[in-house]
Amino acid sequence: MILFLALCCVALAIAGATAMAIFWPLTLVHVRDRHPELQRNLGELAFAKPSSLWWLLRGGYRAANDRNLNGLATPARISLMCIIGGLIAGGLLWLLSLVVSA
Repeated sequence: MILFLALCCVALAIAGATAMAIFWPLTLVHVRDRHPELQRNLGELAFAKPSSLWWLLRGGYRAANDRNLNGLATPARISLMCIIGGLIAGGLLWLLSLVVSA
């Protein structure tokens, strides 16, 4: 049962990755088109940069005061939290299954 729950957590991370693949590029295109100063801060190839993902995770997009950017970045942020939370929870449940079975 523990491994099934761990698998469900990994499925949550996969669902988060799917949502991230939709909303994160849209957010970056919006930033490129409407906020060149943010674009300079995020740098080139911001899709997989740890610093730009940290910017998204901490909600740095709110400083722009752009409702459209908030509408694109918030689902990307939630999906990033689902990826991180799902992988952490799945890993912890997997470790718990090793301890319980021993």
